[in-house]
Amino acid sequence: MLPDEPRQSEDRSSEGGQPGCYRHPRTATGISCTRCERPICPQCMVAAAVGFQCPECVGGGHAGARRATTRFGGALTLDGGLVTRVLVGANAVVWVLAAYVLNPRLGEVWSLASAGRSHLGGPYGVADGPAQWYRLLTATFLHLQWWHIGMNMLVLFWLGPPLEEALGRLRFLALYLLAGLGGSTFAFLVAGDWMNSVGASGAIFGLIGATVVMQLRDRGPLAPALAFLVFNLVVTFSRPGIDWRAHIGGLVIGGLTALGLMYAPRERRGLVQGLTVAGAVAVEAAMLLSGMALYGA
Repeated sequence: MLPDEPRQSEDRSSEGGQPGCYRHPRTATGISCTRCERPICPQCMVAAAVGFQCPECVGGGHAGARRATTRFGGALTLDGGLVTRVLVGANAVVWVLAAYVLNPRLGEVWSLASAGRSHLGGPYGVADGPAQWYRLLTATFLHLQWWHIGMNMLVLFWLGPPLEEALGRLRFLALYLLAGLGGSTFAFLVAGDWMNSVGASGAIFGLIGATVVMQLRDRGPLAPALAFLVFNLVVTFSRPGIDWRAHIGGLVIGGLTALGLMYAPRERRGLVQGLTVAGAVAVEAAMLLSGMALYGA
């Protein structure tokens, strides 16, 4: 039987008595981790603000570090307007399809159309049941006139990036979609017995409301945001053919959602923001079901 080979010490190398790297004991080193003071070789050392650290200490330090976020808890990104531009692009593509390629088919299928059971051929559209509820969302991306999409997208391109940068992409997208659905469901609740509506105006009014809330939260200049809101409300109620119900529904849902997202306390931010989104969805579901009770089969 061969004699056992002598074991190499885990903290000593055979060269000059220097300590061996704690991960590579045969590699002598004169460098120690500045946090745990274990010897580390050039292969293992990670540059730190002061000296070098071992991989375990670096990993432990990153695990305990707080993730950088936006002011209201969103993931920090270099491009604060990506979702805004995607939404503008999506609306533009749908407008081209509806106005020039699939005209009038897409407008008929995607519009916020509804006729109650009291009308001949009803219920129709949203009032016809869950298979038609997709119109509540698709109508918010549908425009038939160039001036309609032009005005809505101009406001979106103006108000979107600051809100997206403050909230983060996911929260901003949730705000936009909830405001759009809020406008659609409120319009259906009020006028679902006979209606046909299109446009992103509900979502846009939600962004206006969110901008007012953000100015209040940041103690910024409030007068411009309020003046812009009042101007759009005057236009809403003074010109014929504008669905004021979608505007008001989007404004209320967007403003209330922004309140929950922006005023959530830091220590319970995730919980409060999640409950805010869930609450907005619940309110919209209640409006939809109430409308179905009034107009549906």
